[in-house]
Amino acid sequence: MKDKTNILIIEDNPADVRLLEEALKESTLNPTLYVLADGSIAIRFLDEVKGKNSQGLPHLILLDLNLPQKNGFEILKHIKDDKTLKRIPVIVLSSSQNPDDIAKAYELHANCYLTKPVDLEPFFEIVKAVEYFWFQLARLPFSSKG
Repeated sequence: MKDKTNILIIEDNPADVRLLEEALKESTLNPTLYVLADGSIAIRFLDEVKGKNSQGLPHLILLDLNLPQKNGFEILKHIKDDKTLKRIPVIVLSSSQNPDDIAKAYELHANCYLTKPVDLEPFFEIVKAVEYFWFQLARLPFSSKG
């Protein structure tokens, strides 16, 4: 039997969270979603889960850049500087199309940078593409397939 897929959404916009939840609800993964709206809390959450055991770590992180307390860049740096957490794919999902933000995200080792579409259908298509790539094509270090 396949273990549950864990996805961590770090996003402070309730409308975007709802769209992500709705799009992932249609997923064949039936993932367990963790939603955190504050950068400091997200870092604490990851460190606590890592301290317990790697089985509870997210298989994928969807990260917004503009967050209270600690921004997405600070979270990304924390994740990618940690020997256990750095293996988790982090997809930056931001409304920013600023080339400097994109470059900085990749410099901090984001696995992907996607710009949030404003329309519903393209938003759902992005989530489906993320799901297909990361859970059908790619092999993840915290694989539920053993």
